[in-house]
Amino acid sequence: MAYYAELFSFAFFPNYDNAIRFLAESLASQEEWDYSDSSTKTYSILKNYLEFTFRKLKQENKVVFTSDNKYASFNTGLVTNNLEDIYAFFEKYKNPRPGTTTPFCFKAFLKESDNNILRNFNNRLPDIANYFEKPELLIFNPKCKLIPDIDHIIQDNISRFPAHLQGAGDGELRRLLVGAIDEVRKKVKTNYKIAVPQYYDGKIQLLLPLCLTAGSPNPDLALVVHKLNEDTYTARTCLTLKMAYNNARLIVKPQSNWLKP
Repeated sequence: MAYYAELFSFAFFPNYDNAIRFLAESLASQEEWDYSDSSTKTYSILKNYLEFTFRKLKQENKVVFTSDNKYASFNTGLVTNNLEDIYAFFEKYKNPRPGTTTPFCFKAFLKESDNNILRNFNNRLPDIANYFEKPELLIFNPKCKLIPDIDHIIQDNISRFPAHLQGAGDGELRRLLVGAIDEVRKKVKTNYKIAVPQYYDGKIQLLLPLCLTAGSPNPDLALVVHKLNEDTYTARTCLTLKMAYNNARLIVKPQSNWLKP
């Protein structure tokens, strides 16, 4: 529960898991909200997405309230199969439980044509979070240099490396990283779609796949690159593929053949 601190501080959710299940399975356009190695459906990607979307909307003052403060709503950024926007709908908490400090109670996830949305927010429908103030950051510029900090990547992220490589010496890891980065640098220059945008710490960054395991076509890590200046990218960290997917999904569903849940 603590992980979703801001959303749960804003509103009490009578049955959060059921609401999430309804959103994922019955209301929103279908996509995978669990990792491929999950044995049960917990919709962990969707829960992470909603929490961080809510945080971004709060920063942008896009959580909308009725004039009497009786109802509140925010745009989830998700759509139905018919491309209707989906909103989270809240009502002012009338009878809070002892010790409860949340001002609102969650009522439902609703599509735009629902009467509760039209009646209360027809003059000011909640807007989606904005990640596109600088669209040029979403696409890798092949004319730019890419300068990685190899030592920093290894020293600060060894626990994210595949288990079979964590015992390797720094020298071996350095050679593997240099080779993998050189390879992906050449690939992304001929296919910019390899670079997947992510949102982290208030910034747009790009993710590149790193294949470190000999003979495997699948990436082991995602290299995080960001613009240092107009003609240079730098990379100082890497992520597990799960971490990378979570960050990338905050913007849009990744359309990539290498970054999947």
